Amino acid sequence: MKTAVEEVLVRTDPAGVPTAVHRNGRVWIVGAEPVRWYERIEWWKQAQRMPKGQGRVDVQVWRLQARLGQNLRSELVTMELERDFEGGTWRMRGPLQMAG
Repeated sequence: MKTAVEEVLVRTDPAGVPTAVHRNGRVWIVGAEPVRWYERIEWWKQAQRMPKGQGRVDVQVWRLQARLGQNLRSELVTMELERDFEGGTWRMRGPLQMAG
């Protein structure tokens, strides 16, 4: 599993699909249909046993392509985000990557 490196703010639609990412004072608008999957949490690397009452063993991950602001000429970049269900925190994995 990749390491989450940076906390970001994410705006979603009513279904919970990301529509914008606020990062370092900039707003990235999602420009293509995001892809979602789930990954196993490696909780054993952080604790000797799973926290009591916590049945969560998967984390939600989204890969999306976004452009800076409303500028349609801005190139799309690819982001991978993971969502923490407990606190609702979103984290970006790794650096931005040029799409395509």
